[in-house]
Amino acid sequence: MKILVCIAQAPDTTSKIAFTDNNTKFNEQGVTYIINPYDEWYALVRALELKETGVATEVHLITAGNPGAEAVMRKALALGGDQAFRINIESSDTYLIAEQIAAFAKDKGYDLILAGKESIDYNNASVGATIAGALDYNFIGFATALNVEGGAVTVKREIEGGEETSTAALPLVVSCQKGMAEARIPNMRGIMAARTKPLNVIEPAAVSALTEIVAYDLPPAKTGVKLFTIDQMDELVEALHNEAKVI
Repeated sequence: MKILVCIAQAPDTTSKIAFTDNNTKFNEQGVTYIINPYDEWYALVRALELKETGVATEVHLITAGNPGAEAVMRKALALGGDQAFRINIESSDTYLIAEQIAAFAKDKGYDLILAGKESIDYNNASVGATIAGALDYNFIGFATALNVEGGAVTVKREIEGGEETSTAALPLVVSCQKGMAEARIPNMRGIMAARTKPLNVIEPAAVSALTEIVAYDLPPAKTGVKLFTIDQMDELVEALHNEAKVI
């Protein structure tokens, strides 16, 4: 079984976010990028577990981005990926990204495509489902567990008030979230091996974006906190009514 894992790079949560060109572009100066945690901790690690148990034979990695994405792909290779591919296109449009990945995967014979449930920068949670639609594969989203037996996959996911267990035939696309696997740290052997593995660059397919970001806005600055004691209920109600304007 061949597995393709979708990898996105995202700003480290400790990075200071700023915008340029009249708030139309993200300012990358001084920003550290990491593998999107949902892709790394859950999708990639589960794929590697399936390979280690003999269920899968190969784990390939795919991303869409500029040459700056090489660092995160090298880390993904260090964790245990066999081959890495970068589609040479940069976009925030999830339809475009998904269609590019689908065009790449169409004739490669992947049985299982794994992705994180969403990226931590844009939170669209739509790439996995769009890939499945483009390839006419089955799709299960927000999975917390995945097992393969024979030609079928059993997937668990959280639903309102409980847990749902589904089965689906391969080929299949699954978006993964917390519970799917435990995070790993690359070992020295993996790091050294990743340095010599090629990062294959793929030119993009002829697909047009459906959306365009026209402006970014930072959230409003946090204001000071006003504290009230238990015997100041009248003052609290007045503040909620006149200052916070929530009652």
